[in-house]
Amino acid sequence: MPFGECTITLQDVAYQLGLPVDGSYVSGCLSEFYIYIQGGRPAWVWFQELLGVVPPPSQVQKYAVNCSWFQETFGECPKVADDETLFADKSGNRIHIRWLPYVARLEEMGTYSWGSAALAWLYRCMCRVANRHVVKLAGLLQLLQFWIFWRFPRFRPEGYETFSWPLASRWSGYNPSGSEKGPRVQMWRLRIDRLQDREFIWMLYTTLDVLQDVHPEALEPRHMALWRYVTSLIYFAVTE
Repeated sequence: MPFGECTITLQDVAYQLGLPVDGSYVSGCLSEFYIYIQGGRPAWVWFQELLGVVPPPSQVQKYAVNCSWFQETFGECPKVADDETLFADKSGNRIHIRWLPYVARLEEMGTYSWGSAALAWLYRCMCRVANRHVVKLAGLLQLLQFWIFWRFPRFRPEGYETFSWPLASRWSGYNPSGSEKGPRVQMWRLRIDRLQDREFIWMLYTTLDVLQDVHPEALEPRHMALWRYVTSLIYFAVTE
């Protein structure tokens, strides 16, 4: 920014998305990982045991399965299903089977620091997109967008004045128009270049209207201490 540096923090992740920012790190093997899981059983054998079916070769790219296959195969929840749910990662069209160990232990999902993992991946993706050869930005882009809306009032869309927990729910239903993309990009670049420090909300989460909607657990000292730590954020092979 023209007036200095600012970035998304673990506090933003906790308040905006309600994700846990403490717990076990999210990691595992990315290369030949099947050797190290469940006693070295072949990955697709384990896939069959966990999900009851294996995708056809046309739906697999290396160790990533097309999301469309999951939607077609598991789109309707069986009446006898229990409360265990499979969800996708950051990929828009494929899911890597490195998530098999987590699927096998769904009861432990709440013990991981999903917030720090999501922030680590977003940091890495933002670094990658700074390369002129990279044209697409991956990662948890909703967090980036909602952080901008909350911290920069000048950039907010009109309306959306009411909110609840998590705070990102304030912008649910927001769907910007894709028309006149070129002129809009130039306009926003000019606005960013002219930003002043008074147009950034530094102490966003101290206002009464925000505090009254914050989940009590996010205000516990053990969580608040994490926001000031200087440490590594881990997401598989990503360390930020």
